Amino acid sequence: MYLWKKENIPHYNKEIDNGFMPSMHPYIVKNSKSCVVICPGGAYRAKAMLHEGEHIAKWLNSIGVSAFVLDYRLKPYEHPIPVIDGKRAVRYARHLSDEYGYDRDKIGIMGFSAGGHLAGSIGTFKDNFGYEPIDDIDKESSRPDFMILCYAVLSFTEYAHRGSFENLTSDLSALNALRLSVDKNVDADTPPAFIWHCTGDESVPVENSLNMALALRKYRVPFEIHTFNDGPHGVGLANGTAPAPLYEHTAVWIKNLKNWLECLKFID
Repeated sequence: MYLWKKENIPHYNKEIDNGFMPSMHPYIVKNSKSCVVICPGGAYRAKAMLHEGEHIAKWLNSIGVSAFVLDYRLKPYEHPIPVIDGKRAVRYARHLSDEYGYDRDKIGIMGFSAGGHLAGSIGTFKDNFGYEPIDDIDKESSRPDFMILCYAVLSFTEYAHRGSFENLTSDLSALNALRLSVDKNVDADTPPAFIWHCTGDESVPVENSLNMALALRKYRVPFEIHTFNDGPHGVGLANGTAPAPLYEHTAVWIKNLKNWLECLKFID
């Protein structure tokens, strides 16, 4: 499901695109209450479309949640192109709510690793980045109603995942690092968030999630955070569904997420 017609793609560059068009893959549950747009990770140079995309969508379907897996633009495209793609996906999901039957006010964003940075950016960055509305889809709100941040890259300052930062932008200044840090863009209008991370993550330090939680707390934004000793970076569902490994203790995160969604009335 392409986000735009080819002639309408914002900042499209045929010299570097090689025919790629940003899209989202639907996983729809009949009569679902809510819908989640999923952003797979990959340091803004690749996308783990299976264990951080399709497998996650199918699990969400199993608890009655519809989903779209976002196939967004990567390097050599730079910020804000992935955010533009992600905001369009949220708008598109909301635009399709009547057709697919879920609630237009229960549209979530979910991301893993660098996809978590993208999800957090969609939830906190308010700028449209020079992208002017082109159709009825763009009249919809791009603000997600909730965020799910999974071992996410949320800071480009002290605890940065340097590879994600370098792939996202050629401006590596301290000012730009601060500007693109999700935790520095939190305010009272930030959507509620579910956050989880492994403390043994040596790629994206757990402080990314801890500092995000502190920022949400500062502005009294509802959140829930879980940290796990068992597991490194990139574990996906952590339940042994290939290629994701089995980390039995960490796999509890999906039960915790289901409980949180129930608590906030995003699922019955």
